[in-house]
Amino acid sequence: MMLTSSIKQFKYYKQLAEKAMSQVDDGSLFNRLHGDDNSIAIIVQHLAGNMQSRWSNIFTEDGEKSWRKRDEEFEQFIQTRTQLTDVWENGWKVLFDTLNSVTASDLGRTIYIRNEGLTVSDAIIRQLCHYSYHCGQIVYKCRQISGGNWKSLSIPKKESDVFNSNKFGIKKGENNYLDGLEDQKDKKMDR
Repeated sequence: MMLTSSIKQFKYYKQLAEKAMSQVDDGSLFNRLHGDDNSIAIIVQHLAGNMQSRWSNIFTEDGEKSWRKRDEEFEQFIQTRTQLTDVWENGWKVLFDTLNSVTASDLGRTIYIRNEGLTVSDAIIRQLCHYSYHCGQIVYKCRQISGGNWKSLSIPKKESDVFNSNKFGIKKGENNYLDGLEDQKDKKMDR
């Protein structure tokens, strides 16, 4: 159950960031407010690098791979939305391929990140928090860039009563807010 729920949560944050990125023009993905600011593209590079390092060969290699160049993730090398989409999808593919291969009995196994042991379930929680943090940064940056043209990704302002009325107007059930996620094969960030 924990594994299924975690995969749904990862998909949810992926989708939020994609819907946000779809609301900005290509050039905005590369904007930086100052030299120390991370553009959306830089955040994507960092997320993808982290996912590839953390989730490749989790049972046989440390999560901080020798081939990972973390500092370079914060230098902008992505130049187009297409490149950004490819880097983004490649990172998430490694994560989802690994999580889909993990079994319930694997959740208690010890893996290592920077030589520190933690269970697979703890690693999932750690990375879920890390990725939701960065996806939130992407959403925030996109919302700021979009100005007054932002389409809410959750409950729009001043529409809570309508939203709640609709929710409480249906039969109580075992549904989860993540059950209705759109198919992740769609390129949500394409404009």
